[in-house]
Amino acid sequence: MTDADRALLASRPDLATIAQWVAPNARVLDLGCGDGMLLRYLWKERGSHGYGVEIDDAKVGASVRNDVNVLQMDLESGLSAFGDGSFDYVILSQTLQAMRHTEDIMREMVRVGREAIVSFPNFGHWASRLQVVKGRMPVSESLPHAWYNTPNLHLCTIADFEDLAKAIGLKIEERVVLHQGRPVTLLPNLFGSLAVYRCAAG
Repeated sequence: MTDADRALLASRPDLATIAQWVAPNARVLDLGCGDGMLLRYLWKERGSHGYGVEIDDAKVGASVRNDVNVLQMDLESGLSAFGDGSFDYVILSQTLQAMRHTEDIMREMVRVGREAIVSFPNFGHWASRLQVVKGRMPVSESLPHAWYNTPNLHLCTIADFEDLAKAIGLKIEERVVLHQGRPVTLLPNLFGSLAVYRCAAG
């Protein structure tokens, strides 16, 4: 493992998992790319190329400073700027729960990409369930916002996501469930706080 791998794993374990799935020299579209950290890593370490999509002015500027090709656009408007099969991978990392039109963006991802890679906080984690039982909306490392200032619109569990994938005809190619950066295999919907999926059109 390189120093770059270690840095990525330490800061965002879901991004480290995603990076392992992206083949060398792949065409990548990163939706909600933030500061472009993932795309920069894939370019430097894997020879991948592509674009980031981001709406926030400050994050667009950060991506540019990271030498990432970034388009400023609203994901809620769809991906009509991209043709069918334009990319090998379309990535949506910890942004799915903030989308208003979840089904639409998932369908668009597998239209413009050979595979869709998605990560999201698992609302089914035991700590979240316990807070709900106590009458509170969960706040945790993977769900850090209070109910009144959260950008999250559609929180889901691992089981919920898999039901959605089946309903819209997506094939789940691979799944990794994490908690505090470590893989969870026993009762992942209960003990995993972060889920990462690789999907394709069914």
